[in-house]
Amino acid sequence: MSTEGISTRRMTVAQAVVEFLTNQFSERDGSRRRLIAGCFGIFGHGNVAGVGEALQEAGDRLRYYQARNEQAMVHAASAYAKMTNRLATFACTTSVGPGATNMVTAAAGATINHVPVLLLPGDVFASRGPAPVLQQLEHPLSPSVSVNDCLRPVARYWDRITRPEQLVASLPAAMRILTDPAETGAVVLALPEDVQVEAWDFPSELFSERVWHVRRQPAPAEVVAEAARLVRSARRPLIVAGGGVIYSEATSELCSLVEATGIPVGETQAGKGSLAYDHPSCLGGVGVTGTPAANEIARRADVVIGIGTRWTDFTTASHTIFSAPGVRFVNMNVAAFDAAKHAGIAMVADARAGLAQLADALRDYRVSDAYREEAASRSRAWDEEVSRIYAQGEAEDPDSSAAPDGGTGVRDSVGGRLGEEPASGVGSALPRRLLSQGEVIGAVNHVAEPRDVVVCAAGSMPGDLHKLWRTRDPKGYHVEYGYSCMGYEIAGGLGVKLAAPEREVFVLVGDGSYLMMSSEIVTSIQEGAKLVVVIVQNHGYASIGSLSASIGSGGFGTRYRYRSPSGNLDGDKLPVDLGANAASLGAEVFRARSASELATALEEARAAKRTAAVYVETDPSRSVPSFAWWEVPVSQVSSLDSVRAARASYERDRMAARPYL
Repeated sequence: MSTEGISTRRMTVAQAVVEFLTNQFSERDGSRRRLIAGCFGIFGHGNVAGVGEALQEAGDRLRYYQARNEQAMVHAASAYAKMTNRLATFACTTSVGPGATNMVTAAAGATINHVPVLLLPGDVFASRGPAPVLQQLEHPLSPSVSVNDCLRPVARYWDRITRPEQLVASLPAAMRILTDPAETGAVVLALPEDVQVEAWDFPSELFSERVWHVRRQPAPAEVVAEAARLVRSARRPLIVAGGGVIYSEATSELCSLVEATGIPVGETQAGKGSLAYDHPSCLGGVGVTGTPAANEIARRADVVIGIGTRWTDFTTASHTIFSAPGVRFVNMNVAAFDAAKHAGIAMVADARAGLAQLADALRDYRVSDAYREEAASRSRAWDEEVSRIYAQGEAEDPDSSAAPDGGTGVRDSVGGRLGEEPASGVGSALPRRLLSQGEVIGAVNHVAEPRDVVVCAAGSMPGDLHKLWRTRDPKGYHVEYGYSCMGYEIAGGLGVKLAAPEREVFVLVGDGSYLMMSSEIVTSIQEGAKLVVVIVQNHGYASIGSLSASIGSGGFGTRYRYRSPSGNLDGDKLPVDLGANAASLGAEVFRARSASELATALEEARAAKRTAAVYVETDPSRSVPSFAWWEVPVSQVSSLDSVRAARASYERDRMAARPYL
């Protein structure tokens, strides 16, 4: 490529990448913002001299954030992007080798959830001169293969920059994917470490400010008319609100349509908050983790209008929840792939634009008064049940006034009052009755203000949150459930807080996920991005423990226990103290052993000046039931009676699954 006769700037490849990123902006509805808010990074030999040096030169024009774990920093970038409705994100740079492969899991999560993240992993020498370099994977059939090829299947755009001039085409292409709501996900630019430091005369125009406009695509008029005819034919229509409603900031349009027509709404995990929890037409979560209100309406719905949902098996309850004979679908989605699912009428459109079109086409349509009241009655009944679950422990709450400090009994930064056993340890002073997870959720919901954010990801907590959390703001519920990735929680909370520093962020995390990734507590303290981390200790993997029991395996391999003389992991509980661990990472720790102590601890954690952890032990046997089926195959042959019985139930239940044609 010749640059003769045009203005140029001599820069290294890494400097050019950083300079380009500082000048990229997104715009929607006249509001402009920085597309790349900063760069998380962990440096090694594959990026310290290239991208590291370039970030040092750039200073606050592209602020560097020091992460502790490569997977965690991509989670944080994803959470930031989700919180900003996919209009901004972070870049993430790593060295070649384990730093790069550590990002694969979180990159998959970003792509599955359709949220933009930019990954800049170092790569092995393009010259191949010193090969094999430290951490290099040598492929016997192709020297061009490196560990970064692991990122290809989980990326929406992938390129390896082996010559400086390739940036001229690849950088704009990467930005196009990051800002395309239908195509977005993880974008990977692999940067060989020798190429990063190579200089070239780049066209100056490459570094001009560029605004990427996120358009609101309307649906074709004939498709809107067809969808409206189908809805008008329905006696029991149901809207399923997905993440697209929130990403497109279409909650007001959804509310207007619902109030005009009376069509009730069930919400996916990503769509929770599309309506306020106390709206009479809001049925709450739908599907496997849904409420009885939403699921009973779903079972008899004759037309289902999916808005911004990709119809996962949890939403459809493995194709069993929408079971009315002849049920039909209307799918409004920016992605044609998702709009075409279940043989539905495909309204390929931005949710806000599409909802306005559909509302106009349904101007004089109303559901019957009886159906509207049925939905409202079911919603009220479930909310009464939520209140009961929230308050279960109040009548049995042990007297906490004996605590010498009159509060939680523990408030320090080293894991507990000196001389006092931790709440999770053998021989600790436990309450007469351990709290349920539902009670913990209720206590956090009570302390959280409407615009505060709850963050969660994997395990049993997301299911309980989907059913129980009273959402009052479209961005108040942040649960990563497309990939259900353990370890997302604290890193995700960091990303949410960086995106919305004015909001209090409550991270709910079980002991399993906490043990996988708690490192970004340190980053949150370093950046002054205060979180309230509620650590729920239930001594194992509660969600998979329940699932294991349901398929006849009795919780095998899911409890944190010593190995007993029998050779199995069924001995005493392990003396794990995650509160002490959080304190060692710099968090202020509060312990709670009862409902009243938990309420006090949460208030004190909210008032804390730095990241605080509330440590509470729960009883995993006291769980919120599921109101729908989920298909998990059970062994056809087993020596265990419990497995054989579970297989019989499985074969009976799967008969309710149906194709949507």
